[in-house]
Amino acid sequence: MSSVHSEKIALVTGAGKRLGRSIALGLAQAGWDVAIHFGTSAADAQQTVKDIEALGRRAVALQADLGNEHSVSSLIKRCTDTFGLPSCVVNNASLFDYDETDSFSYARLNAHMQINVAAPITLARDLHRARKQNPDTFKHPAVVINLLDQKLINPNPDFLSYTLSKAALLEATRLLAQALAPHVRVVGLAPGITLVFGDQTEAGFKQAHHMTPLGKSSTPEDITAAAVYIASAHAITGTTLYVDGGQHLKSSDRDVMFLTS
Repeated sequence: MSSVHSEKIALVTGAGKRLGRSIALGLAQAGWDVAIHFGTSAADAQQTVKDIEALGRRAVALQADLGNEHSVSSLIKRCTDTFGLPSCVVNNASLFDYDETDSFSYARLNAHMQINVAAPITLARDLHRARKQNPDTFKHPAVVINLLDQKLINPNPDFLSYTLSKAALLEATRLLAQALAPHVRVVGLAPGITLVFGDQTEAGFKQAHHMTPLGKSSTPEDITAAAVYIASAHAITGTTLYVDGGQHLKSSDRDVMFLTS
């Protein structure tokens, strides 16, 4: 299929399931064609492709190991070769592995930094390189949306390596917004507790979800709506939108998922 210059082609990492799937479907409903990146969830990615095609948009599933530099470096080109250079990259995929000071290791930190920081920076770099080659082709700058975390505002030592990697990505969001302008915008999107994770019970999740000033944290629909907005808000760059029901306003010594039974 030949390359098509479109303002509405998106690449979403980790889009086969959970929050990434919701964002991909939301972009498709807003008129975007979507490349679905996945790591190991091939069946889920193919189902997401089918669901997007049912909405009348184009979709493709692209496998890549985000911990492998060569694999990540191929994603923008593979998307472009399939149906065009993306105007939006959503760095949703994330390693979220528990550790704290006593269980910290070089290996765990390195894994988080590769997937949660190096991969998003690489995709932003490659998108910028491609856009610079055709500066007059597009009306608006492209956008990179980095999924962050409300806990960056009220940090605690739980999920130490994860938190350090997201703090690095927050700073990279600001730096890249400066470095990649005017061709690419870079924006952070920080959810609160949004989906049940790991051993958390449904009851514990519901209790944690209400521990915010608004009485509820973020839902997948909230984060999806914010991502769709940012994707087309052409004057926004170098900042982070916190979509968490105000969760970042309530400090805590522990991660919220450990404060409920």
